[in-house]
Amino acid sequence: MDIVIIGSGNVATVMGRKMNSAGHRVVQVAGRSAAGTHKLASLLEASFTTDFSQLKREADLYFIAIPDDALMTAGKWLRTGNALTVHTAGSVSIDALKDISSCYGVVYPLQSLRSDVTTIPEIPLLVDGHSPETQQAICSFASSLSPTVVMADDGYRKKIHLAAVISGNFSNHLFALTDAYCRQESLDFSLLLPLLKESIDRLENHPPDSMQTGPALRNDMGTIENHLRMLDGYPVLKNLYSVLTDSIRAFYKK
Repeated sequence: MDIVIIGSGNVATVMGRKMNSAGHRVVQVAGRSAAGTHKLASLLEASFTTDFSQLKREADLYFIAIPDDALMTAGKWLRTGNALTVHTAGSVSIDALKDISSCYGVVYPLQSLRSDVTTIPEIPLLVDGHSPETQQAICSFASSLSPTVVMADDGYRKKIHLAAVISGNFSNHLFALTDAYCRQESLDFSLLLPLLKESIDRLENHPPDSMQTGPALRNDMGTIENHLRMLDGYPVLKNLYSVLTDSIRAFYKK
């Protein structure tokens, strides 16, 4: 397929690389940032523009990878006619594109993507289309990029996006707070990596609730109280420790 990518950030970059690797041809990159758009276009060997009235009109697919707030108002400045057009947002309705194209849908990559990755991780793609024919075309395209393609309407995508934020973004924030604590206390954060990797690896074969360990599960109040005293100088981490400890105890009391 000949593809126009609208956007030049992390999702546009990683998915553009996936498209080229799958044998598609990115013919143009369009974006607000001249520097970012030119950089991605050069990487993908495509033309670029910051003027959306100059979009190439003969593309098979228009792939919109822009921030959610910009996507919500894209109908005011973007038109792709009858061409297949998709957005990549997990929490934005498919209908955000109804004023942009008569043939539209969603390809949502359920992954944390960074443009500077050397090796692209596995990326499940959640897809939808405004008609059965559009769904079929989008599924075919998505299947060329990923072995895991799932039909997902607005409601499903919004819920799985929330689940991704809780499990992915929130856990990484805990890692960041722990790393800051380790640096402040002259501890080696990397010593925790085998523990963290093992925790994730276990989820391949076991439900998370069966893998819980720690003082909250054991109701070890002496250790919990000692930990809370040790965190007196770290109020944010102390509060989170207390909240999560109470949550674990309540969950397993059931």
